[in-house]
Amino acid sequence: MRFPDFSDQARPVAAFAMRTELPHRIFGPSEMSRIHAVADIDETAVITDFGAVGRDRLASISILITGWGAPAIGAAELDAMPRLRAIIHAGGTVKAHISPAAWDRGILVTTAAAANAYPVAEYTLAFILLAGKDVPETVRAYARDPAAAAADRDDIGNFQRTVGVISASRIGRRVIQLLEPFDFTVLLYDPNLAVDDPILARAQRTDLDDLLRRSSIVTIHAPLLPETTGLLGREQLAQMRPGATLINTARAPIVDQEALTEAVAAKRLRAILDVTDPEPLPARHPLRRLDGVILTPHVAGALGNELRRLGQSATREIELLAAGVPAEHPVTWDSLAAMA
Repeated sequence: MRFPDFSDQARPVAAFAMRTELPHRIFGPSEMSRIHAVADIDETAVITDFGAVGRDRLASISILITGWGAPAIGAAELDAMPRLRAIIHAGGTVKAHISPAAWDRGILVTTAAAANAYPVAEYTLAFILLAGKDVPETVRAYARDPAAAAADRDDIGNFQRTVGVISASRIGRRVIQLLEPFDFTVLLYDPNLAVDDPILARAQRTDLDDLLRRSSIVTIHAPLLPETTGLLGREQLAQMRPGATLINTARAPIVDQEALTEAVAAKRLRAILDVTDPEPLPARHPLRRLDGVILTPHVAGALGNELRRLGQSATREIELLAAGVPAEHPVTWDSLAAMA
């Protein structure tokens, strides 16, 4: 990848391309001030449709700051932005809006996926701890019978429980880090993990079958790729321990949703799902009414004040660009294939 060269411009020109309300939700006054310090930008003129933007303005843009709702950036859009040197994405995946032509032309692409990993990992940690104490089921039982109690149960608690983490992705690694202070045995499955990866100081590497058999809580953090689609099918779910909990904050098609529904209906497994197929599920879908399921509406990622972490990450990348320093979170063509 060639390093962006702004020598043909007295000062970089930046532009936001995302949903119109997002810039001031993602970038606070401090971040906006820092961007203005190193680039010219009209923060009120947010691009939602390249076709509606004048040719002169497009031709002047050297840094494009994208976010959710960004219009697609293909060859035609790149032709209209001959000075474009970098696309700074204030979000996670870039697959949905940036075409391969950007890498072909040597344009730097960065992502705030590492910043978005924090809230997803925090969500996961919270539900691991709650699932270990069987809080979801206890809440339901308590609502049905105020006299219900769990104090005499020996099968709940988080002492020396085994947690299985699928994928040493950014989020998977962050989850493992957050689990370190607790009395868990942490198993990790990732076929692409190097034998000397530092994360193995915090988790035991194992194969998928062993992880499923040994873990009472399994959490998925793999990207959706051809090789991960249907990774947990009927056969794999059957290997999980009776009463085990499956947490999915990644992508729904990684799990055979029909097989999972059957396993929960049979009271053999429990599930905490932040992603489903489709989203949202139809009102009458069995997963909406089964006791062993917690459904959340894709809220694990950055929301509310957590968006500011994405803005801080993107702002840092812009400052590095302006200073002629390599980006902290570049998306290379080779790494794109393994992204969510």
